[in-house]
Amino acid sequence: MKAFIISLLCCICITLAAETPDNNEKKGGLLESLYPVHPDEPIAEGRILTGVTVSLLQATTQDEALNIIIGDIYEADGYKFSAELTGGYFYKDARAIGMHLGYTRTWVDIDFAILKDIADVAQHRKYMSNGFFVQPFMKHYLKILDSRILYLFNETSLKVGYSYGISQSDDGKDMTKTQSHTWTFAAGLNPGVCIMVMNRFAFEVSVGLLGVSSNIIDMEENDEKHSKLTYNVIDYSINLLALDLSLVYFF
Repeated sequence: MKAFIISLLCCICITLAAETPDNNEKKGGLLESLYPVHPDEPIAEGRILTGVTVSLLQATTQDEALNIIIGDIYEADGYKFSAELTGGYFYKDARAIGMHLGYTRTWVDIDFAILKDIADVAQHRKYMSNGFFVQPFMKHYLKILDSRILYLFNETSLKVGYSYGISQSDDGKDMTKTQSHTWTFAAGLNPGVCIMVMNRFAFEVSVGLLGVSSNIIDMEENDEKHSKLTYNVIDYSINLLALDLSLVYFF
């Protein structure tokens, strides 16, 4: 019996010794195999990051009618402008907290006809909106290569936005004016790549991976009718066509 107990204790000791990792053994897993961040790197503790993103989308249709299956667009003109400022502080190596501040403006002027052979509905419509948002974030950079040129990162953020829009439609007989007030609350994950192009300047490309959003819309038509719409969206898709490209400066 004593021999059995001694043999059992020896087996346990050998098993524990085999499971105890060697300090010199290379760690496994992405997060455990990251290279250390040096004090003079742009993502080191105490550094500050700033960034700016500006985009302009513009579309114009003239001369020939554009067929949209249920009708024709005779003339259309519009644009969407957005600008965003970013600021953050590295409270720890490769980890930063900060905030995005943004503004968007949308303007559309369109002349169209739908169901021409059935209802012959023709309208001239104008739409204009201005929006603002605040988006605090936490950002974690991953140094997977022993290099100061390429970093992976993930950004977790919470967005609060407000926009005000006016839509006006005219069919030649009646004119309808609709005003809308929209509040947006969104949270999501945005993984991406940071590429240092100069000593302090970098391009960052990110894509939305997971998002949860809630929208509250108040609408008023001709200063009389009033309606309210609330909808929630949980998005697990990855839209590779909607990449976010930013210019970032570290100091």
